[in-house]
Amino acid sequence: MRHTHGSIEVVCGSMFSGKTDELIRRLVRATIAKQKVQVFKPAIDVRYAAEKVASHTGSTFDAIPVEKAADIRVKIDNDTTVVGIDEAQFLDPEVVTVAKELAARGVRVIVAGLDTDFRGEPFGSMPVLMSEAEDVLKLHAICMVCGDNASRTQRLVNGNPARYDEPIVIVGAAELYEARCRQHHEVPR
Repeated sequence: MRHTHGSIEVVCGSMFSGKTDELIRRLVRATIAKQKVQVFKPAIDVRYAAEKVASHTGSTFDAIPVEKAADIRVKIDNDTTVVGIDEAQFLDPEVVTVAKELAARGVRVIVAGLDTDFRGEPFGSMPVLMSEAEDVLKLHAICMVCGDNASRTQRLVNGNPARYDEPIVIVGAAELYEARCRQHHEVPR
């Protein structure tokens, strides 16, 4: 079943906000609707399984790892109607062009990723994808300091906030990161 119009949907937020769970929920619904679904993820993300997207709560969905966004063009089947892309912030800027091309072909593209990095700054191509999207959902986690809504990802090094000058991309989970609200997010310079 093809869509009459393609679209781009973005699910974003901090770590532990439920982005991948929401992506998987949408993919499962598309599968139930008998739509052809393919999911892609950056090959750099091997935290849980190389060929699955996996949420921190344990939900999984089969996925194809790609080194760069252009690989999606090569690996997508002609009859695919729904494409999921997890951890899009780790892909190169061409992910925007690929998503737009797919949407122009009538494909529903669902993208999930961090909207900001550990410094609280826009992360990778996510801001551009958000501006191109027909639908954007920003999810919040719970601040590990005060319990309020968390919109930031705090990187920790030996239990302390990571310094501003540290590398942007370090793939990890609860051992390196926690969710924080604006007030409790720290990035020492």
